[in-house]
Amino acid sequence: MSDSQHGMSRRRILGAFAGVAGAAAVGAAGFGSAAVANSKGNGNGVLVPPGKRGIILYSVRDRISAAPDTSGVPYGFERVLGRLAEIGYKEVEFAGYTQHTSILGRQITPTEIRKILDDNGLRANGSHASIPSTVTPNTIAAFEQTLDTAEILGMQHIGTGSDPTSSNYKADWDAAADRWNLFGDMARARGLKLYTHNHDAAYNFLLDSGPLDGLGRPTRSSGIRKLEYFFDKTEADKVFFEMDIYWAHVAQHRFRTYTDADGNLQTDVFDPLATVATRTMRFPLFHAKDGAFNPDVAAGYEMVPLGQGDIDYGNFFANMGAKGYHNPMWEQDNAPGGAADPGRSLRYAEVSYQHMSGLRG
Repeated sequence: MSDSQHGMSRRRILGAFAGVAGAAAVGAAGFGSAAVANSKGNGNGVLVPPGKRGIILYSVRDRISAAPDTSGVPYGFERVLGRLAEIGYKEVEFAGYTQHTSILGRQITPTEIRKILDDNGLRANGSHASIPSTVTPNTIAAFEQTLDTAEILGMQHIGTGSDPTSSNYKADWDAAADRWNLFGDMARARGLKLYTHNHDAAYNFLLDSGPLDGLGRPTRSSGIRKLEYFFDKTEADKVFFEMDIYWAHVAQHRFRTYTDADGNLQTDVFDPLATVATRTMRFPLFHAKDGAFNPDVAAGYEMVPLGQGDIDYGNFFANMGAKGYHNPMWEQDNAPGGAADPGRSLRYAEVSYQHMSGLRG
């Protein structure tokens, strides 16, 4: 994406109307139930239907964890979830299930959180929980407890905020795929979809070819990206994905070349939209996080509220296929304003909701 294209995307506040042919091509390619999802009719060009507008609570973690104070800003689950419902959000993704113990004189329970959700017309639809990195009787039992909590909260998805492995090597991704297929099967038995949430590193190139290093590991790449390899090694009905669209664009900026088996430098620019569109039903969730393009920082982008950056969400949501199927969760890692501005994260939540609800395609 050129600098001029970044400038254009900043002006597409209400989304892009171009790319209809691309969307038609996605539909023509089949995608099984994607065609059914598209046929349900989700409303007059609205790219994110009202019932699909969500937030991950990590964005407002400062107010979830806050003790009662005199700032007038909501704190704790009951008040913060109530405010998010007033803004218009319908879906919530969790990043922990605790609040300040001074609110109740003890820790809140999942059953109590579920009642708050129900009272506010909110639906829990995911969680960055812990997915075991090993398979033992103890880790299986721990994951069953994770699934118990997800069921209490009424979730459809359960996931984690980290990659299946941080390794660059195929053998480790093979082992991770075996684990995730197992845990995905456990989740499916409970009516849940297991998902992994990924940052830019997952879209770096797998080291799977060329000369070996001193430990017998490959030092070069065939050009396949790590998560792309994982797509094919996991079972499509057991393992799902939550693309953080911001970090996917960081990957587009950072990981553009690899050294092939013959030692030649090859260029391959990552395309976040194409990655989703070719397997759209495996991406039930997204993090809708915006970024202002800045080539002078390592990531290439700086986080801002949704609609104030250069990531073209209108084009992305219009052309990813399966309209009405996906669940975008607004996130901004740096939304909290600290003691100097305790209301900032909730203000940003409102600004970002307004942009999400205004996207048309």
